[in-house]
Amino acid sequence: MARRALSLFLLVLQSSCLGYRSPLSVFKRVKETTRSFPNECLGTSRPVIPIDSSDFALDIRMPGVTPKQSDTYICMSLRLPTDEEAFVIDFKPRASMDTVHHMLLFGCNMPASTGSYWFCDEGTCTDKANILYAWARNAPPTRLPKGVGFRVGGDTGSKYFVLQVHYGDISAFRDNHKDCSGVSLHLTRLPQPLIAGMYLLMSVDTVIPAGEKVVNSDISCHYKNYPTHVFAYRVHTHHLGKVVSGYRVRNGQWTLIGRQSPQLPQAFYPVEHPVDVSFGDILAARCVFTGEGRSEATHIGGTSTDEMCNLYIMYYMEAKHAISFMTCTQNVAPDMFRTIPREANIPIPVKSDVIMTHGHHKETENKDKPSLPQQPKREEEEVLDQDFHVEEALDWPGVYLLPGQVSGVALDLKNNLVIFHRGDHVWDGNSFDSKFVYQQRGLGPIEEDTILVIDPNNAAVLHSSGKNLFYLPHGLSVDKDGNYWVTDVALHQVFKLDPNSKEGPLLILGRSMQPGSDQNHFCQPTDVAVDPETGIIYVSDGYCNSRIMQFSPTGKFITQWGEASSGSNPNPGQFSVPHSLALVHHLGQLCVADRENGRIQCFRTDTKEFVREIKHASFGRSVFAISYIPGLLFAVNGKPYFGEREPVQGFVMNFSSGEIIGIFKPVRKHFDMPHDIVASEDGTVYIGDAHTNTVWKFTSAEKMEHRSVKKAGIDDQEIKEAEAVVETKMENIPTSELQKMQEKQKLIKDPGLGVSVVLITTLLVIPVVVLLAIAIFIRWKKSRAFGADSEHKLETGSGRVLGRLRGKGTGGLNLGNFFASRKGYSRKGFDRLSTEGSDQEKDEDDASESEEEYSAPLPTPAPSSS
Repeated sequence: MARRALSLFLLVLQSSCLGYRSPLSVFKRVKETTRSFPNECLGTSRPVIPIDSSDFALDIRMPGVTPKQSDTYICMSLRLPTDEEAFVIDFKPRASMDTVHHMLLFGCNMPASTGSYWFCDEGTCTDKANILYAWARNAPPTRLPKGVGFRVGGDTGSKYFVLQVHYGDISAFRDNHKDCSGVSLHLTRLPQPLIAGMYLLMSVDTVIPAGEKVVNSDISCHYKNYPTHVFAYRVHTHHLGKVVSGYRVRNGQWTLIGRQSPQLPQAFYPVEHPVDVSFGDILAARCVFTGEGRSEATHIGGTSTDEMCNLYIMYYMEAKHAISFMTCTQNVAPDMFRTIPREANIPIPVKSDVIMTHGHHKETENKDKPSLPQQPKREEEEVLDQDFHVEEALDWPGVYLLPGQVSGVALDLKNNLVIFHRGDHVWDGNSFDSKFVYQQRGLGPIEEDTILVIDPNNAAVLHSSGKNLFYLPHGLSVDKDGNYWVTDVALHQVFKLDPNSKEGPLLILGRSMQPGSDQNHFCQPTDVAVDPETGIIYVSDGYCNSRIMQFSPTGKFITQWGEASSGSNPNPGQFSVPHSLALVHHLGQLCVADRENGRIQCFRTDTKEFVREIKHASFGRSVFAISYIPGLLFAVNGKPYFGEREPVQGFVMNFSSGEIIGIFKPVRKHFDMPHDIVASEDGTVYIGDAHTNTVWKFTSAEKMEHRSVKKAGIDDQEIKEAEAVVETKMENIPTSELQKMQEKQKLIKDPGLGVSVVLITTLLVIPVVVLLAIAIFIRWKKSRAFGADSEHKLETGSGRVLGRLRGKGTGGLNLGNFFASRKGYSRKGFDRLSTEGSDQEKDEDDASESEEEYSAPLPTPAPSSS
């Protein structure tokens, strides 16, 4: 069930709200570039209709389309005819349920296509899409209260309207007529004091068993924004829905927002009594279904055999705090539904003559109809499995290449891994004084390259840079032009670097070695995010300032927000070490890893307003780093404090719901302080650890449900390797031997492969002989290379590798040097320079600790640096 949930959630979002373009989508573009309207499309030849000096109407219609397959979603767009700010104050649907199952109207700045219409599989908008209106089942017109409007145009409003029409059962198109369904809008240029928005509560994981008489689907979320005032609601299910109810829950008291049968015309109905929603309230909904009459289980989805459970709440807010669209797809308080009013489970009687056949037709209606060719389901094209399994890539040798303290990881434009490390410098208790001034300036800058570009396949160093520039590196990110953005907590500065230039930084923010809290200074800045469209720069600042700063592309200060948190329940916008940033560009959000508060906060990039908090008990008390790819948010936490049990691990979350859909840990070595994380769009994840000086590579461990291997960019062999079972006790076996043993296990498990007994015996014996030979060779080599001092350096014949063998916990077998000695493998850039006066490489068993460690956590710990 969990695996299907995320798939269906993203499907519904694609067809119902956000409309972002997934990297897994298969695009189907309709290539018409001009708008031509057939005679039957009355009104569409004149889409803009003046009303008076301030008001006008827009007629948004399909330009005469004939769907060829059932469950077809078609989109079209119309640009707002003015650049000035305007407000939508009225909607009038122009459609019939005989041909249209439902319509959705979005506002955005750029539609997904420039054609006159296109299949919505491509998406609705290239940027964030705000839902403005929804219609289905012959619903009557919706009129907004006086003084309330949806804001469009101007500097902050949408520039385009995108109409999405779902044609469910296309039997009405047997005569090949052209459809011109749509909606007419009434707009005004007069400013409205109250701005309308939409809150969508939606189930993504409900399963309705066949024959089950009553099935409840519950949704609930904490409301964490400025006050809203609910004035209308709309329910939506398919044929199995009996009643949908929505409530505000405050201090245990349930207040009805709306309750309706989804089999009635699905209009926006006004609330009986005004309902206000404030910070800390819970918004809740229940859909009641029946599985009677079905021969198999029914799931949430967008096709004729699926169901939906949606409650649209239309609200208004004060203009200065307005948020146009919010969603809830989880159930944060399942126990609360034990006290839900009984009315929520009482079906609303509906006369049989009101229930009419519409797009999502019943199973019985399909029995006598010829099967129609179906479009590929959208969940097969762009949706990931709900259970997102990630495992360490055990054949990646980069885990044994030890730079200095790894503070930052990123991916360049070629998907190469970029590492930011501290060389022979360490951050410990002697690094700063009480005023955060760096105390080890006499060591000079790091004399080796601190930025390493690593081949993602074989971990070879492709390029290196950054010597004699930094003292204590921290954050690293790469912008759309391939420039590096880095922070140095000792210098209290932010740098923009051209990786192909040796001319020095392109831009420097902050004052060298001068901590501060004004517009021109940072105090141990941690991370940078750059908007790919506007070039706006966001800096998390940091350890001794609790704020997010915004700069223009040229480095001019624009604004800042945030303050230090106090107490155990920090408010939105309060931080205790804002440590990592993730820009969600298509949604206009910036998410912050609020490290010592153990949570993730997301804000709107345009207004800086708080959007939501993501916090789980499994995070423990700290969240170190986050990374976003479309639909998914990755994170790593920190070590538990004394007496706590939450382990150090990585997390995969459904970004829209915030739910954890996967956790992961390394097999080789272990997390000690995973300091940064970066994910690529194919699901590959890299994590850098500042204590073990290690970088791990993780990959998705199995083929995603509803996603073909070709679309995912993974071939069959890679899938098999990712699904191989590896026991932890085998972590010290060289990768080549591990692969042989895995293949041997497969052969033994599957006798039907026709492999002879002799061949099987040979495969069993060869790895054992090779392992014994390697062990004997290492023991002989060790006896020659080591005397009483276990810290002597092992020098190869060519002299190209210098490393230290510790012989701890692995029987003296150091796989870093084992791989480094192989032909064609290089450790260039990872061997520590022997610089007089600098900190030596910290032994793994050394009892001395940097300020970033928790070897013996105290009952009342203070935030550590990193």
